[in-house]
Amino acid sequence: MIAWQLLALVIVANGAALAGRLLCRHHGAWPLDFGLTLPDGQRLFGDHKTIRGVLLAVACTIPAAKLLGLSAATGIIMALAAMVGDAVASFIKRRLAIAPGGMAIGLDQLPESLLPLAIVGPTHGLSWLAIFGLGAAFVVFELVASRLLYRLHLRNHPY
Repeated sequence: MIAWQLLALVIVANGAALAGRLLCRHHGAWPLDFGLTLPDGQRLFGDHKTIRGVLLAVACTIPAAKLLGLSAATGIIMALAAMVGDAVASFIKRRLAIAPGGMAIGLDQLPESLLPLAIVGPTHGLSWLAIFGLGAAFVVFELVASRLLYRLHLRNHPY
């Protein structure tokens, strides 16, 4: 049961940023990297990683954790770790010259799911096999959900 609760928190944390973009458009979408461009000519993270996204991830994941019978602290850690994982993936994608919003299966999903699960999972009794299995489940969920959201015109790309 705890495995699915933690996976749900990963989904909420990552979905909150997308919901914020859909509901708020560009309002409050201050870039997390403040526009910093590195010597390679690429942004540190890019415009898609915003302070609003991080704040919404935390704001949504705390009540989700409480609804699932978990602590607010678990929600905060899961949200922040998911956002750090997502930022790391964006950093790597920029270094690989993958366009903002460009697809990189695995890189787009694993850091934002495995980092929070690796931090919180062991304290909740999850084995590393379970953590990696949940990371794989998140990849599948995210790929299916992205295509569905694209068909509903809520995403710009089907990935």
